[in-house]
Amino acid sequence: MNAGSHSQPPRAWQRMLSGRRLDLLDPSPLDIEIEDIAHGLARVARWNGQTHGDHTFSVAEHSLLVEAITRDLAPSASPSDRLAALLHDAPEYVIGDLISPFKAALSLDYRTFEARLLAAIHRRFGLPAELPEEASSLVKRADKIAAYYEAVGLAGFSQAEAQKFFGQPRGLSPGLVTTLTELSPVPASEGEGRFLKRFHELDR
Repeated sequence: MNAGSHSQPPRAWQRMLSGRRLDLLDPSPLDIEIEDIAHGLARVARWNGQTHGDHTFSVAEHSLLVEAITRDLAPSASPSDRLAALLHDAPEYVIGDLISPFKAALSLDYRTFEARLLAAIHRRFGLPAELPEEASSLVKRADKIAAYYEAVGLAGFSQAEAQKFFGQPRGLSPGLVTTLTELSPVPASEGEGRFLKRFHELDR
């Protein structure tokens, strides 16, 4: 008998601190908890960790920026649309924050996996699996604006370089611009707490 005939298939699930086991190949909304998302995102570094400051600038902090920018650009946006903005990078609590050039190198398979997990997260929290075009475009615009300010304020980009890759931010209130030009990474526990607080405010 072949010695490998009784070998188990590779493990395709991750155990979360909540006790949930998330199947990475077929993620179920029933195995997704916001506490796991907040904990994970607060410990995932944006920009591969190549940012200034005593702490990592986390995906949780980035997500809060994107939600704030979405709200500023479209004050009439529904709580659901703003919740979708907060959760736009939620799959990264499992798969990490791969920088865009690496995502491009991995091509469609990675993006399909990411989209499947995001759809499960959306269903878990009462959002459409795929956002309407208007809401999707708004979140993408807010994401690029956040990336511009992060690039200049934290990741060592010049304004011209950031503008080349992310565009010139427009349409923001002066108060939010001030906030975005004074970014300061916070400890993971603080980022996690802020993310959870904002989620519960939007999910009421």
